[in-house]
Amino acid sequence: MSYPSCIIWRTRNGVGFMTEVVAAVDTTTEQQIDAARVVAEQIIRGEGGLGLTAHDGEVRRRAMLLVHERVAGEDASYFGYIGQSLVVADGLDTPWTRDDLVWALRHLLCEIPLTTVSDAPFWVPALIASALDPAELQGLGGQLLAAFDGLYNGHYVAGEGTRRLARLFGNSLRHFHQGVPADLAAAANEARGQAPGLWVLLADAEVQAVFRFASDLTKPAPTKAWLREADERLAATPAASEAVALLLGGYRGGTGLVRDHIDALLRGLIWLQSRVPGDESTELLGGVALAVAAPAWRGGAQLVAPKAAVAVVDILAQRSGDVPVQVLARLSQTVRSRLLLPRVGKALDRLGRERGWSPGEALELTVDDHGLDRDGRRAWPMGSANEAVVAIDNGRARLRAYENGVVRRAVPPAWKEALAPARRLVAEANQSLGVERLRIEGLFSQERTWDWGTWKRHYLDHPITGAIARRLIWQISPNGGIWTSGLPARSGDGWTLSDLDAAPRDGWRVRLWHPALVGPAEVARWRGRIVEAELRQPLKQAFREVYRLTPAEEQTGTYSNRFAAHILHYRQANALMRERGWAANYLGGWSDGYHGEAKKEFGGGDWQAVFFHDWIESSTWDLPYCTTDQVRFARRDGRAWTTTPLAEVPPLVLSEAMRDVDLFVGVTSIAADDDWRDRGEDRFADYRHRTAFATLTPAGEMRRETLARLLPRLAVGPRCELQDRFLQVRGNLGIYRIHLGSANILMAPDDAYLCIVADRAKTKKLTLPFNDDPVLSAILSKAIMLAADDKITDPSITTQLGAADDVEQISR
Repeated sequence: MSYPSCIIWRTRNGVGFMTEVVAAVDTTTEQQIDAARVVAEQIIRGEGGLGLTAHDGEVRRRAMLLVHERVAGEDASYFGYIGQSLVVADGLDTPWTRDDLVWALRHLLCEIPLTTVSDAPFWVPALIASALDPAELQGLGGQLLAAFDGLYNGHYVAGEGTRRLARLFGNSLRHFHQGVPADLAAAANEARGQAPGLWVLLADAEVQAVFRFASDLTKPAPTKAWLREADERLAATPAASEAVALLLGGYRGGTGLVRDHIDALLRGLIWLQSRVPGDESTELLGGVALAVAAPAWRGGAQLVAPKAAVAVVDILAQRSGDVPVQVLARLSQTVRSRLLLPRVGKALDRLGRERGWSPGEALELTVDDHGLDRDGRRAWPMGSANEAVVAIDNGRARLRAYENGVVRRAVPPAWKEALAPARRLVAEANQSLGVERLRIEGLFSQERTWDWGTWKRHYLDHPITGAIARRLIWQISPNGGIWTSGLPARSGDGWTLSDLDAAPRDGWRVRLWHPALVGPAEVARWRGRIVEAELRQPLKQAFREVYRLTPAEEQTGTYSNRFAAHILHYRQANALMRERGWAANYLGGWSDGYHGEAKKEFGGGDWQAVFFHDWIESSTWDLPYCTTDQVRFARRDGRAWTTTPLAEVPPLVLSEAMRDVDLFVGVTSIAADDDWRDRGEDRFADYRHRTAFATLTPAGEMRRETLARLLPRLAVGPRCELQDRFLQVRGNLGIYRIHLGSANILMAPDDAYLCIVADRAKTKKLTLPFNDDPVLSAILSKAIMLAADDKITDPSITTQLGAADDVEQISR
């Protein structure tokens, strides 16, 4: 019997029917044919697959072939229920033949499986392949693999049915892959780390049985009965324990976004590994946690393996040692998933309570030093008088080579293999520095104090934390009454603060300096000292904006409209929210995608800020926008949050939350988009013109003060003049005003708008007191360019200037 490669849905007596199959089976009765039609129609209508169990094998075979012809030919998204109907046939005695499989695969592969919108077209080929003997599958390995790849990489929503399909195809393909099921092989291949010997272990049928048991775990936490059976299986199959550790070990090297069936398998394997006691097992689980709980893309909330991430976080909360706290502390600063972040917080709280730590202390006690000395250095001898040194310099770890005490421009190629551990250390140390930078910035919203000795040990003597803390301003007091500010400074073998007369002692209190805590005179003094010393702080501190409660907010009571009614580039805004630690749902033109709430905890977790924003219906997938709304605050009340009047919100919490929201608006608003006029988005023109040159927010005011201190030190300074809302630049061809809020430019004498897009105004290397204000960088870049406007050659700019052909200026 042979079937054409593509068969369309035909009709006979008004009923869809596969004529080739009917003609080929002469012994089939008309009653069986009619019964198969009825069962097929019931399944396609969504009435379930119980009819498959009520009839003989030939009726089942014909009914499922009819269903396959329909779903593979039409492939509608509403066919997602088909798998639930067909799965009842798994294991039933159905007289499948090799020709059935050939026909079903060809019908499936007529179209590229990656374009399918449900998993329905995969079910019948999978059921046939799993029922046939290995000999009948010979020669079909390529087609089966193509079907599995289509299933593995498809775009439809994954679920329990997809996991079942992966197993069916995987078992069939093991005959072509040294006995390793394809779904287990895929799980191993997703790991970026090495796992030598794993492939041999996965070919063992007993090991496969344990892995199947693991993948069958359908809940985040297993029952006691499941755990007992897990212990029995691991004890009976030592090779399975080895295989579990090897596969999970490979994931310590990282992974990308994994499919649902791999995520489910990893969850089960993680619980199996949790049955292994000891520090080595804990370290393995910690490394896996950092991989599976990583964002699938930079700044995103989607986890690479959410099911596995939830499991490993819950497990780490029950393990002893420093590793669980170190890993959970890192995740608390990097995870943006609204599913996982609360679990991480609860796990840390649990560990802290069990160990008698105060809130926040767990994050300080377990920062990895990576084997660096107190000064942030670690050396590798490379022969006589030569060495390679990993050192933290200006907040970043770097690897340098020294020959006879002289630093080389590059590491010699002959040292490359020996310095592989050093290069890994650089990457790991920089990751830790990024996490610590986020954690310490979170202290700005807390009224936290430390004992001098404890603070010195955890913040100045630590190679990672100290690289950040030593360049920040701190305050110290012998009794918590009068506070003295200073920068950390060496004093013999110990530490002091730069402006302190007496040597500090244990029992004195230390806190992080914030401009909201001191008077204007001290703020001005520190800003002058930072600029004079050309010190670049790792966090914006001396020049940090302060946001105070306004009369309008006192009137609204429980919400602020200070940053409402702005139009933002949504993708850019969403990425920036997540980068700043705000967890937010993703907006889009779907039923629950029109209203967004970005949330972040402040004040050490006692307060929550919520920034409301909404999808703009006229958005497109290529150019999505959102509009901003209220900011509200809530106080923690047990496990719940209670909305709180703004007047009751601590000033530091209010200021830090509003600072973030101002950043979202200032950076991602269409009013700050130089290239906006090229897009023809007239419906937002009024908003853009109203906002692009509006009254400055605290962020804009801070840029003006920063420029007032920087300009006298810059070559471009004599050509610049600060005005109320603008930096005026005198070029050789004209005079320009750069708005300090949006960085938009107006040209004299008629305020014609000048468009200079960001990539045409690259910032020259300048010594700035901070590096986290992209708008200030853009303003300085444009000022330097426009001060020498007669040297500009970019035609998109010279045309607007009229310098080349005396072209008429472009009006706003």
